[in-house]
Amino acid sequence: MNEAASTAPVIDCDRAAVLMEPLTDLVIRAGAAILAVNRGAMKIDGKVDGSPVTEADLAADRIIGEGLARLVPGVPALSEERVHPAKPPYRGSFFLIDPLDGTKEFVAGRDEFTVNLALVTDGTPLLGIIGAPALGLIWRGLVGRGAERLMTRDGAVGVAEPIHTRSFPQGGAPWVAAVSRSHGDLRTEAFIETRPGAIRQALGSAVKFGRVAEGAADIYPRLAPTSEWDVAAGHALVTAAGGKITDTKGADLKFGERRDGFIVPEFIAWGDPSAAG
Repeated sequence: MNEAASTAPVIDCDRAAVLMEPLTDLVIRAGAAILAVNRGAMKIDGKVDGSPVTEADLAADRIIGEGLARLVPGVPALSEERVHPAKPPYRGSFFLIDPLDGTKEFVAGRDEFTVNLALVTDGTPLLGIIGAPALGLIWRGLVGRGAERLMTRDGAVGVAEPIHTRSFPQGGAPWVAAVSRSHGDLRTEAFIETRPGAIRQALGSAVKFGRVAEGAADIYPRLAPTSEWDVAAGHALVTAAGGKITDTKGADLKFGERRDGFIVPEFIAWGDPSAAG
């Protein structure tokens, strides 16, 4: 993996727009490689933190890593599977990748797993692509240029459909909270409990960001630590779709700048930015 430096190239919005299609193709190819793995016979290893890693994770990571090296040589690419040589803080632009987000869902035989690819510039996610290969869906967004959803089937990609977050429910109407199927925590539950009548929508992986971005959910809170590669693509997607990502105090998140690792202590994805306060 390339180490970041203060002289790393800066990819702006115009350049990112040009990269959107080839990056989407990488996500599609990575998703196909995951689907090609026999879940019943695959090898499952454990990481230091106890989370699982499979041959599907590694196959997807290889496709994206090699593809980025060809498309944008010289731009650092940080993956969940290739994090140890990384030395933050990062400057300029870099990619954050989770080649298989929701490995637990994948191992359990469920379809809510994703391929997450984000471009971060100056500490803020600019472009995000989330592919859910088993669901036949891709969500993607470029901040300032909007977001869209694509349907995929047997390698074919449908017409891109613009998506947008929705306004927060008014007049006592219930709001929908996307919550983790596999990673519940007490702080998040307490936050949701302060909003009586909230409807919980249990989902795996970054599918939750996709549902907020397309207006199917109002909010996605996670008030326990997670990793930057789990959040960056969804951050760009929800922001591009009209939403906002903050911490519990309403402050913006920054990526690649913490010297104690690539950790996001907490976040809330708001479909309606005015609700963030």
